[in-house]
Amino acid sequence: MVKKGPIFSFFALLIVLGVIIGFAVNPIIHRVNLGLDLKGGFEVLYQVEPLKAGQKIDSDTMSNAVAAINKRINVLGVSEPNISIENGHRIRVQLPGVKDEKRARQLLSTTAKLEFRDYKDRLMMDGSDLKPGKAKVAFDQMNKPMVTLQLKDPKKFASVTKKIASYDPLKRENVLVIWMDYKKGNSYAKESGKTNQKFISDPSVDQELNTSDVEITGSFTAKEATNLKDLLNSGSLPVRMVEKYSTSVGAQFGQDSMKETIYAGALAVAAIMLFMLLFYRLGGLIADLTLVFYSIIVMAVFVGLQAVLTLPGIAAMILGVGMAVDANIITLERIKDELRSGKSIISAFKAGNQRALPTVIDANLTTIIAAAVLFALGTSAVKGFAVMLLISNVVTFVTSVYGARLLLGLLVHSRALNNHPWLFGVKRSDIRGTK
Repeated sequence: MVKKGPIFSFFALLIVLGVIIGFAVNPIIHRVNLGLDLKGGFEVLYQVEPLKAGQKIDSDTMSNAVAAINKRINVLGVSEPNISIENGHRIRVQLPGVKDEKRARQLLSTTAKLEFRDYKDRLMMDGSDLKPGKAKVAFDQMNKPMVTLQLKDPKKFASVTKKIASYDPLKRENVLVIWMDYKKGNSYAKESGKTNQKFISDPSVDQELNTSDVEITGSFTAKEATNLKDLLNSGSLPVRMVEKYSTSVGAQFGQDSMKETIYAGALAVAAIMLFMLLFYRLGGLIADLTLVFYSIIVMAVFVGLQAVLTLPGIAAMILGVGMAVDANIITLERIKDELRSGKSIISAFKAGNQRALPTVIDANLTTIIAAAVLFALGTSAVKGFAVMLLISNVVTFVTSVYGARLLLGLLVHSRALNNHPWLFGVKRSDIRGTK
């Protein structure tokens, strides 16, 4: 006699899950963070080196460097940057959506150590004397752009300008030379006669200036003045950044890659679902339903972790679909073997699940170990693949093993499937003891 309770529970569970998915799909899709290979953008890998002799590059130094880079990225307006420390002394920066690669590279790698020196290159003041975050772009009477700064101690500036003003103006020694990232060997005497000078500007000082406001003027364009202002406001880097590798992906190329990958993935999933229906009938249908739940749960977890979806990540997700189906195939094949041996539907279902579980656990556990190793030792793209693979394997246990067992178990225990082995893809002629 057919039990209606389990059948009612089966359809009620499907309706509840369907409603949840219906409400969840749209928010999940719109919250997915796309990597630069899908969105377009700029990626660069830096080798971190000491800024001065004797400087030690330790974990604190690396953390400070990352914090400084973060400030500069905020200037670029990138909403979803990815900054990671690799191999101890390397920093990888991914900036999805960035179009001005030249400006991004300048902001990221320039040390931005501002110094005020006299005509003999003696240090008078540096960036530590400035109020942080107070640099602004302004325009003079000729509508030429300049950068205004605010000093912490006006008295110190008065002392410096008094000394500079005492130098011989006829020989043009009364200059306050403003340098960005001054290096040993640089010289005002050598640079002053060149067209493309390494220093920013060299204004003349005729009198003592007791003020906290400083103006940096020069042959700036508005864009150059803005870049200088942004660099000064973001602070100087505590280390030297040496570029080892960089790549950029156009936005259109990224969109095309995503469309092609999603199309290929959809075809693969459709082929898998059709295969399951043809070979495993009702069991295949349940497996297909759990695949839908699997995909939604994986993306929900991925979004919850605020991970970045890349092409390798999509590949890992599709691979996870195959592994989820593999778990169902192992279980359904065990059930078919039990049915062929002459057992009832309920007995075959129980025995098949018990026999399949250890194999499914072993298969997924080895993949989890491999994914963990990839995450620990791999680079950025490999880490993204590993994260998605780890999530996929964990969710497989929930959906393909326990979820499919729950749904199929409700139908089996309703006894509506009794004497219908064909619903599992088993012919009566294949069952022992039948003709």
